Amino acid sequence: MKNLINGEHVDAVNGAIIELVNPATGEYIDTVPNSTAEDVDKAVKAARVAQKGWAKMPMHERGRILEKYVEIVESRKETLAKMLSDETGKPIKEAMAEMGNVRTLTMGYVERAKHLYGINMPGSAEPGSEKTIQYTERVPLGVVGAIIPFNFPIDLFGQKVPSALIMGNAVIVKPSNYNPLTVLTLCDILMEAGVPAGVIQGITGDGPVAGQALAGHPGVDLVSLTGSTAAGIQTMGTASKNLTHVSLELGGNDAFILLDDGDVDLAVEETVWGRMYNAGQVCCASKRFLIHNAIKEQFVQKMKDRISKIKIGQPSEESTDMGCLINVAAAKRVEDQVNEMVSLGAKIVCGGQRTGAFYTPTILNDVTKDMPVAKDMEIFGPVVSVIGFDTPEEAIAIANQSPFGLCGCVFSRNFSRAMRIGERLECGAVVINGASFWRSVEMPFGGWKQSGIGNEGVSATLEEMSKIKTVVLKNILKG
Repeated sequence: MKNLINGEHVDAVNGAIIELVNPATGEYIDTVPNSTAEDVDKAVKAARVAQKGWAKMPMHERGRILEKYVEIVESRKETLAKMLSDETGKPIKEAMAEMGNVRTLTMGYVERAKHLYGINMPGSAEPGSEKTIQYTERVPLGVVGAIIPFNFPIDLFGQKVPSALIMGNAVIVKPSNYNPLTVLTLCDILMEAGVPAGVIQGITGDGPVAGQALAGHPGVDLVSLTGSTAAGIQTMGTASKNLTHVSLELGGNDAFILLDDGDVDLAVEETVWGRMYNAGQVCCASKRFLIHNAIKEQFVQKMKDRISKIKIGQPSEESTDMGCLINVAAAKRVEDQVNEMVSLGAKIVCGGQRTGAFYTPTILNDVTKDMPVAKDMEIFGPVVSVIGFDTPEEAIAIANQSPFGLCGCVFSRNFSRAMRIGERLECGAVVINGASFWRSVEMPFGGWKQSGIGNEGVSATLEEMSKIKTVVLKNILKG
């Protein structure tokens, strides 16, 4: 597959390519361009020209084009889900669920944009302005660079791209090198639905080259990135040279707090849902499991019994519950992190085995609050790190010692107690009696501290994808 630049499918200017393989089987899939800064420059220049006409198109017409895009995607959902599963190692049922979110996300932004009203400011509110009317309107930013990670590429495409387009922006999509095919196909479908050439473009390449060229280009007005904290810091530094706005959704090390009066069975089920989904490759997955010492061993035993029932297999099989990680290197990293924790005194209750890109569901017990995994080590895989505590104050302190602050959760049969603890957690979202793996289409999703800047979601993203213009009608009121 090739880059989509100004309506044409093209190779990188230097002909360089990236080979893609199925992480579950190792089989060759395709190649994509390994783009250069020159390729990025061509895309940005095309976007700046095309965006002017797109912004002039009435919003309702842009909305109809996006609705047609949804219809085309839904008619090809099975094919697209298979592509996503093959290039990602995601179970086919999870891939189908992700493709099913296209309509909800896209049409959510289309409908919300119709009701993004401005503000009317009465002239009589300030001396000297009695004859003046002031009002605000939302206008496009211009060109948006959307940098999308491997773990939920369709969902994050759905958060960044339709929201930018409905507001009148042009978008240059930079997908992950590991699984760019489905994302590039969605760019093609947008053009098929009627988005003009140059308004939607897709370009592949190494993050330090193509990604940073996009972030550092003076013709880009916003960089919306979902990725690691390290990538976010680098991107923010690059974008700052042009004072380019950034929206960053970054790493997380979410705390899962199970109090002594919490429902252990519910906590176990939520752990399976919230930690094993997508083989644990979820930014807002619970990763530090703070379990009251009075029920810790009960939780560990029930969790061990429950994850033994998870079927690990080929992602293409309908019966598979959990597939592989995105590649062998990612699985090795998880393996190394687990081994490091064991060397520091943690104990493997079950799992801890790697075969290629597959890593078995793992429970680490006897993790202490001083170990890296209890602070700043984000294990991006199916690992449950169990940390005991005796008092709510101790749990809150452990939860808040991390430099990350994406999400968190608290389990208790006493909602008032859970709410009081949840309010003290330093993170962007708190789930009560459920795993922190919760991201509705509507909610403003964003982290505190090193977990990001800005928010995504139907209730928030359109403000990120536009800017305010104030219109002043001076001396319009007579008499």
